[in-house]
Amino acid sequence: MTGDRNAVLRRTLGALRAVRTAPAPVTGALIASCCLIFAIGPASGLDPAYGTGSALLPAQRAYFRHWGVIPADLLTGAPRALLTPVTALFVHGSWVHLLGNMLFLYVFGAMTEERMGRVQFTLFYAGCGYLALLGYAAANAASGQTLVGASGAISAVLGAFLYLFPRARVTSLFPFLFFLPLRFPAWVVLPFWAALQWLAAGRAAQGPGVAYLAHVVGFALGFAFAWVRFGRRTRVRVSPAPAPEGEKQP
Repeated sequence: MTGDRNAVLRRTLGALRAVRTAPAPVTGALIASCCLIFAIGPASGLDPAYGTGSALLPAQRAYFRHWGVIPADLLTGAPRALLTPVTALFVHGSWVHLLGNMLFLYVFGAMTEERMGRVQFTLFYAGCGYLALLGYAAANAASGQTLVGASGAISAVLGAFLYLFPRARVTSLFPFLFFLPLRFPAWVVLPFWAALQWLAAGRAAQGPGVAYLAHVVGFALGFAFAWVRFGRRTRVRVSPAPAPEGEKQP
């Protein structure tokens, strides 16, 4: 029996290493697209055609309103507004916003993509991202403020990762522990992150700001999709499990 368990463990570890080292072209393309779109847009401040200083602000607002989600417009069902949850996934409001989202996608996207397959991962990312932004818009139906960013879709990736790789270890930095890098299993880190988003969403009663509710909706959708689509048979149960390739702060 011990020999059988060791053989199963070796096969499981081998499969996990194969997932970690396999290329993830969809994840790479999403990161490259978001970075390129941000660089040529007004939020980056790199294109002098948009102006500088105070002259840049009107251009940024117009850009976000054109490509981002405006809940009050989206819920009217206008054709152009119905496309904005897709375009908003590739638009970011600042360098910090962009780099934070891309870091999450880089860390958790590759393994999730490899497990799902390229086509399914692409549809999953776009579909969950759309629904996360739609859910946020429904909760803020009267708002005329603009919502941009890929965080709803990336939160779905985190939810799916939690189901598929619950024991994979992730390095995390916690402010209350003086930012010491500590490694925890995904089943500890990701539910903790989701709980923080839920608490923050509950406090954001004054209207849109950071789209915490979109994070919560995306995370729940991603976990539910992985649960329904893959079932218990495809979950990797390894203890201890290696960290994802290029592990970073979640």
